[in-house]
Amino acid sequence: MRIGELAARAGTTPRTLRYYESRGLLPARRAGNGYRTYDESDLKLLRQIRTLQDFGFDLEETRPFVECLRAGHPEGDSCPASLAVYRRKLEELDALIGELRAVRAKVGRQLARAERARDELAADARVPGGPEPVCELGGELR
Repeated sequence: MRIGELAARAGTTPRTLRYYESRGLLPARRAGNGYRTYDESDLKLLRQIRTLQDFGFDLEETRPFVECLRAGHPEGDSCPASLAVYRRKLEELDALIGELRAVRAKVGRQLARAERARDELAADARVPGGPEPVCELGGELR
């Protein structure tokens, strides 16, 4: 198949395919007339790349999976190098989850502090002679 058909079947663009080719992820085969030619195995490579990118892998991280498929393995993640990439990605995700949990805890504490301050202002406002609650954005609390 030619580049336009492969792009359509893979749900991408010919420009993306040419970029993958330039990065060595997609083979550069040419017919006698100079057109790029592809087959079903190339479509499988592209589907592997797209799936991994959907999971958050960058393009270079897909290389071991592509090489595994090119070596004739039925799945791109059955080679040791692919498994190593999975492990590194899981470690990266675990670290990000830890960072997000820490940020969430800080935001939760900040919200609790803000709610307590709001409640204290509202309670003081109900006391005769207490301050009028004022929103930090310039409006009165109601």
